[in-house]
Amino acid sequence: MSKILTGIVISTKTDKTVIVMVEQKYRHPMYQKVIKRSKKFKVHIADIKVENGDIVLIEETRPISKDKHFIVIKNLKGKKVK
Repeated sequence: MSKILTGIVISTKTDKTVIVMVEQKYRHPMYQKVIKRSKKFKVHIADIKVENGDIVLIEETRPISKDKHFIVIKNLKGKKVK
């Protein structure tokens, strides 16, 4: 089963590749404080149009290149409000 993650597009400079930041929250086992972790993924994009700030759904797939192991499956079109 492949992972499906939700993230925010932070860069669209390269051809057929976008950089997506995935932010995950979890509770510390001892102190019970909520901690945020973020990770950037290089994601392959084929036909879907995305811009910086779009929220996208990405899915793990076979290795496409040295760093790309995810593809964009859906653009949720929402812009994240800061």
